[in-house]
Order: sequence, then structure tokens, then C-alpha cells
Amino acid sequence: MAGREPRTANSSDLLVRPGSARSWWLREALGISSQRPAPTLGEHITSSVVIVGGGFTGLWTAYHLTERSPGLDIVLLEADICGGGASGRNGGLVTGWWDELDRLVELFGPDEGIRLARALGTAIQDIGAWCRTEGRDAWYRQDGYVATATTPAQAASLRAAVDVASRWGVADELYGLTADEVRQRCDSPTFGAGFLMHDGATVQPARLARALREVVLERGVRIFERTRVREIREGPPTVMVENGSVRAEAAVLAVNAWANQWPATRRFSVPRGSYMVLTEPLPDRLEQLGWTNGTCFTDGRTAVHYFRTTEDGRIAFGGGGASTGFGRSIGRTFTHDRRAAKRTADGFRRLFPTLSDVELTDVWGGPIDVGPAHLPTFSRIGQGTVAAVGYTGNGVGPAMLGGRVISGMVLDVDDEWTTLPLVDFQPQRYPVDPMRSLGAWVINKAVVRRDVQDEVRGRVGPITNFMARLPARLGYSLPPDA
Repeated sequence: MAGREPRTANSSDLLVRPGSARSWWLREALGISSQRPAPTLGEHITSSVVIVGGGFTGLWTAYHLTERSPGLDIVLLEADICGGGASGRNGGLVTGWWDELDRLVELFGPDEGIRLARALGTAIQDIGAWCRTEGRDAWYRQDGYVATATTPAQAASLRAAVDVASRWGVADELYGLTADEVRQRCDSPTFGAGFLMHDGATVQPARLARALREVVLERGVRIFERTRVREIREGPPTVMVENGSVRAEAAVLAVNAWANQWPATRRFSVPRGSYMVLTEPLPDRLEQLGWTNGTCFTDGRTAVHYFRTTEDGRIAFGGGGASTGFGRSIGRTFTHDRRAAKRTADGFRRLFPTLSDVELTDVWGGPIDVGPAHLPTFSRIGQGTVAAVGYTGNGVGPAMLGGRVISGMVLDVDDEWTTLPLVDFQPQRYPVDPMRSLGAWVINKAVVRRDVQDEVRGRVGPITNFMARLPARLGYSLPPDA
């Protein structure tokens, strides 16, 4: 690396274009795998349960169904390959809900809010236990999650989360760190005070998705890939594909941002883009930063930056706030947006100025589903059909929890999972289109502008501030709240 010219925070120095290849995670996972592609469904079949979506929620649901009811006839349909959507593109941060405790308490009360946060903490630990039991190397490490402030406004927001945890007696789950304590974990000069949450882990997300695929196949689940669902008919559910169908006793809709395309879930989800960049391997530089364990990080922005290291010594760095798109389509704006990719690269350069000479060798993007309560819901949407929607960019751990919940709902079980308050939770709905898409686009622009103004100028213009906070004023539980 010696002799390279440092790059400015405004340069677009990505070595590849967004959308030119699958995510680095998925390419790495497929490169070490001997799994054969699953067939495409081209006939009319029956099953006990049909699952639409081969990401974390669909795969964990299939797994937990096989745990609860061995021998159950399960069919899983995926439009791409398993892990090809959000589950193979995300940052691989597996974080809890203790920083959402104010929202959980407001919606469900203190007892149920804390129970829900503890249930997710259990799911996060159980992902690691699953990897060990099944002998699957998904790079799982539970070394905690740190949020760090890079502006005074961010510091105030993070202190508020610490105060909420203390107020409700769970300061052992989330507690404050000074700037020096944050920088002991990763010594960037831009990092200020923040908090540490023990419910924080990292995984190689595509490895985890592909391992789940292999395990459920071994357990007899029938998977059909490159099989796009056209329609779900009620009573009992019949899932129609281009050249076939699945008639089942129960159906599960687990499609993340693609819930935008289904009438029953459209008003509980708005798709928004998120992009990631990846550095070249730099283990010596990570040693200099003191970032040698699996701690994952975010900053305190609303359109948050999230970042972690990899097993081969890279930094994977992501940024939210990319385009929301319009209408029902999930198009190229979520995967090929060079401006959004450049903003993510610029975010990396700003947060890690001492790594200005490091090359960014990979970039990818994809949609996330933003729910009106900033939390997922697991709901019955028709006769025999359950849907999961609204992960809002934090889906790796909640999808494991969702698999437990949904499997119990499908089997009509009454237990600690199916009685969680997110089951059949009905948050305030988004308006119908075109107001939903147009409003999401305007608010997203305001949120991104607000973050940039805070970082660059140290203050936010009144119009931008008003527009960014408009969702909270309209009753949606989305940050910023006040």
C-alpha cells in the first residue's frame, strides 16, 4: 500500500460498478459450496405448507417446522436462488432491540417490550449454537455491537438510548461508552462516545443462508428455485407460478422488500435501497486500529452507516438511505445506483480517514423493507396464510426469531414465541399509492439531507428538519422521533 495517493472523501474510487455482480458474500459462499441448483417448479403439486421466499425468514421457518413437526411436507419457492435477496446482501450484523426499547415500551408496555428484546437476544445466541451443532462455518462471532457518535446530535440520540435502558433496569444489556472506550475497540479519530450492546454478533450472511438451505433439504423440504410466484389464492392457499402451482394447507409469505408487490402487505412496507462497499484485505491496518475481534459498529445517523470486519481482514461498510423507488416494482435503482454507492464509499472515507489509501474492491446494493413501526410483524393475512414484513434493515436475528414464531402460527401452537406482541401486530398503515411512494421518496431525501447537514455544517436547516421528522408527527414510529 505504500506510495499510494490518499483519496479524498468526495472521490468516487470504486473499482467496480454496483449491480455488475452478486454480492461478495454470495460469491464467496457459492465458491466454497458443492450444492446443486434446485429445480424450477413446472407442475401442479400439493404440500402441507408452502413457503414463498428462500431467504432467512423462509429458511428458518422451514427449519423450525421440521423441528416441531418432523416429516411435515414442506415446499419452498424462491424467485432467484436461496440467499439471492436481502439475506445474501446485508451487512451480516446480528443485533438486538435494546436500542429500540423506548419504542417497544411505548407500543407494548415495559414487561412485553423487555420480553420481546430478550426473545431476540435468545435468537441471536441460538444462531451461533445452530452453527456449532450443525457444523456450519458461517463466521459467527458474538463480540457485541457498538454504536458511536460522529456529531453532537448523534451523541444526544445515543445517550437517550442508554438512559432508556437504565430507566427500565436493563443497563447490563446496553450501557454507555466514552469516546476513549469506543476507540479502544476501533481507533478511528472520527469516533465519539456511544454505547455497547451485548446482543451483537456478526455472520457471513450468505454462508448462513446457504447452510440453512442445505440442512432443510437434508430434512426433506422440497425447494424450487428460479420459480417466481404470480398469485396466492385463498382458501386453502394455492400458490400459482408460471408453469405450475402448489396447493397447501398453509402458506407463508417471507419475501422482505418484495412484500411491496402483494396487496395484503403493501401498506405495511416501503422498499428502500441500501448499499455496501468492501475493502481489500488489510489485517495489519485493523491491528493498528485495535479492531481485532468481531465487534460490529454503526454510527448514530438516521440513514445509518454500519460496518464490520471479515475473516480475511477486510472492512465491509454499508449505508442506508438510498432510493425508495416508485410503485410496486423492485428495479435497478436498488442495485445499480452509482450515486448511492458513491455516498456509501464517501461515508467510509469520512469515518476512516486514516485508511484513505485503501482500495474499495467491491460494491453491491439491494432493497430493504421499511415497516411503519420500525419493527417486523408476523401476521395472518388471509385464510391459512402468514406473512412476515417490516424488518427495516435489521433482519438477520429477527428472521430467526420469526421462523420460530411463524412455524408456531402455522401449526396453531400457543407458546412463548407465538404470544410475543409482534404476532398479528397492526401498526399504522402507510397511505395508498401514489402518496405512499411519493411520500417515502420525499422523506427519504430529507433524512439523507439532514444527516449530511449535521455532519458537514453541524446544524440542520429548519425545512429539512421538519420534513425529516414528519413521519413521527404523522404517527409512524420511525426515527428521528422528535
